[in-house]
Amino acid sequence: VVIASLTMSAILFFFIVPLTILFFIYLTNILLVMHQRNSEIEADPLSDVWDSARKTIASFWDVYARIWHGYELHGVENLPEGPGILVYYHGAIPIDYLYFLSRLFLWKKRLCLSVADHFVFRLPGLKLLLGVTGVMPGTREECLIALRNGYLVSISPGGVREALFSDESYQLVWGNRKGFARVALDAKVPIIPMYTQNVREGYRMLKERRFFRQLYESTRLPFTPPYGGLPVKFRTYIGEPIPYDPNITTDELVEKV
Repeated sequence: VVIASLTMSAILFFFIVPLTILFFIYLTNILLVMHQRNSEIEADPLSDVWDSARKTIASFWDVYARIWHGYELHGVENLPEGPGILVYYHGAIPIDYLYFLSRLFLWKKRLCLSVADHFVFRLPGLKLLLGVTGVMPGTREECLIALRNGYLVSISPGGVREALFSDESYQLVWGNRKGFARVALDAKVPIIPMYTQNVREGYRMLKERRFFRQLYESTRLPFTPPYGGLPVKFRTYIGEPIPYDPNITTDELVEKV
C-alpha cells in the first residue's frame, strides 16, 4: 500500500501542473463564451471589441508566469512596429509562448497571430479562445493576409514534432520546413528569432522511442503526454530582426534563422 501510494503521488506530481494548465485553458474558453453571451457580442474575434477580455486573460497568465516561473521577457525593442514573422523553439509545452503573448499585449497592447498545428483545431471546446487570441492554421495565404494587415505572425517550424522529440539539448527538429522563409520573402518582412531559456527544464517528454515516433508520423497526433512543471525560471529572449533581403534564397534564409 505504501509503495502504491508513493507511486501514485509521484505520477500526480509529474502530471498535475500540465493538467492544471489544460484546466485553466478550458476555463478561460468557458468564461469567454459566458462573456460573449452576456454582452451579446457578435464581432469578429480579432476586433478591438474583445480587447478587454484579452487584457483579463493576459493579466491572469502574466500573474501565473510571475509566480510559477519568475518570467522575464527581454528584447521587446527588437520587434518591428509593422509586420514580421517571429520564429521560436517549441518546448514540450509552449507555455512560455503563452506568457510572451500575454506580456506583449499588456506592455504594447499588440496582438501577435499564432500559427498552430492542425490537431489544435480538432480539440473540442476551444474555438472562441483560439479566435480571440489569434491562433490560426497558418496556410500561406492566411499568413500573407495577416502580414499585409500589419500583424506580427509567429510560427515554430519544429511544431509538435519538436515538442515531442527534442530534448534538453534544445536541438531544432525542423526537418525540411521552409514555408516560413518563403512567406517572409513573399511578404518582404523581417524574421525575428525568439527563444526561452529553461523551457525544457520546466516541462519534458518521455525519451524518444521508435514506437512513439512511428505512431506520431502515421497519425500526426501527440500521444506522448508531457510531464513536469517544475518552477524553474523562464527568460524569453527576442533577437535582432533578420531584415528582408531580395537577394537571399529561401534555403539561405532558413539557415540564417
